[in-house]
Amino acid sequence: MTQHFNHFIEGTTFEASDGRRIALVDPVTEQTYGSTARGTAEDVDRAVSAARQQLEHGAWRQLDGAQRGRLLSKLADLVERDTELLADLDANAIGRSPVEPRRLDIPNAIANLRAAAGWANQLEGRTIPTGGYFGTKTLSYTVREPVGVVGAIVPWNSPLMITVWKLAALLAAGCTVVVKPSEETPQSALHLAALAQQAGFPDGVINVVTGYGDEVGRALCEHPHVAKISFTGSPEAGREIQRTAGVLFKRVALELGGKSPQIVFDDASFDDALFGCSLGLFANQGQICAAGSRILVQRGIAERFAAALADAARAVKVGDPRQPGVQMGPVAKKAQFDRVNRYIQLGIEQGASLLAGGVSNAGQGWFVQPTIFANARNDMAIARDEIFGPVGTVITFDSEEEAIALANDSTYGLAATVWTADLVRAHRVAAAVKAGAVGVNCWSPLDANLPWGGVKSSGIGREGGFSGAQAYTEEKVITVLLPG
Repeated sequence: MTQHFNHFIEGTTFEASDGRRIALVDPVTEQTYGSTARGTAEDVDRAVSAARQQLEHGAWRQLDGAQRGRLLSKLADLVERDTELLADLDANAIGRSPVEPRRLDIPNAIANLRAAAGWANQLEGRTIPTGGYFGTKTLSYTVREPVGVVGAIVPWNSPLMITVWKLAALLAAGCTVVVKPSEETPQSALHLAALAQQAGFPDGVINVVTGYGDEVGRALCEHPHVAKISFTGSPEAGREIQRTAGVLFKRVALELGGKSPQIVFDDASFDDALFGCSLGLFANQGQICAAGSRILVQRGIAERFAAALADAARAVKVGDPRQPGVQMGPVAKKAQFDRVNRYIQLGIEQGASLLAGGVSNAGQGWFVQPTIFANARNDMAIARDEIFGPVGTVITFDSEEEAIALANDSTYGLAATVWTADLVRAHRVAAAVKAGAVGVNCWSPLDANLPWGGVKSSGIGREGGFSGAQAYTEEKVITVLLPG
């Protein structure tokens, strides 16, 4: 059945102002199954105007934190009710097994909405003692106000979860939003906006404009009434967003790429580390910013560990993710298929040992075999660049100091994992690794109460937790003269 999607602005669906559309393609069959509106600057302006009206003059402005929290709780209930549908929407759009979003993405989104419902009534100001004003006592205090209309630009790899990461926090803070989902995956963002309408959010608080980044995304970055851009995606796009938004002094939050190390010491639980490294490599076809694709293994167990990881790769059943027993579907698009295969070929040419997988032949569907390289160096392209596919690179180290140096020898700094039985060493290494989040004996743990974000080329700012909600506020100082 052909599916057609349009913008959601001020509670109503709209076609693009010029009528243009974008084809939606199934990664499994490579067949077009629908289309979505190709947004324009005019569409963005319409959505921003609706969001600004609610922020400055609408019913949303009149709600206090407790009332916003109740709406967020209602939205969480509706997302939970539609778990199966939302998981299928995201999974089908990128060729992912629906089991993964059902177990991780949707529950995480629900948890973020419920956590944000609590934060909405806790964004408090503070009273600050001062020396007075020319000898007269004063009362100085701060209040937290919403930063304004937010442009939320969302990637295709985990569409609903990442959309909610942004929306939950900014709604708790009292902001309004225009969401630009990826042009490949607009479905779940549009369904979420419709659920928010059912929950009772005033029309215009949440708006969705579908389309390309260089059209819709750029228009959001350049719009004078968008106060903040929250973006998740590639470092290249993040740099362009920061340059464009900086001209108007917009706030930006950028969660960008990663080349996350998983450091396996020889005293670690072999089976636990093997499972965790496999999860970090192969979940969502490796299309995760925090994918643990650099496997740093201590020399004494490196050969055995690499062989076991290769066995795990060969054991993954690849095929149509909608069929029983299939564990991995295709990568999301042809450009990604070509990119991943190009890096696999580079790994072979640069001298790494191919233990499993390899370059995949073109056929129906963009299927890539899980691939493991060993005997690699940290200066190889497969060790330095974000591949965004099911490709792991095993690099050997001798000492703790060398492991830390290898882990930090990267332009990225999103996440890292330390596998060891020595908890003193675990704390020491976690403190030394330059990353926004470090897991000890667990890969990339996500929780609604924890802030998430990177350092270096992995971005700036944090999402999640109380600090994620605070990031959508401005702290205003008010000083009152107290004569007498």
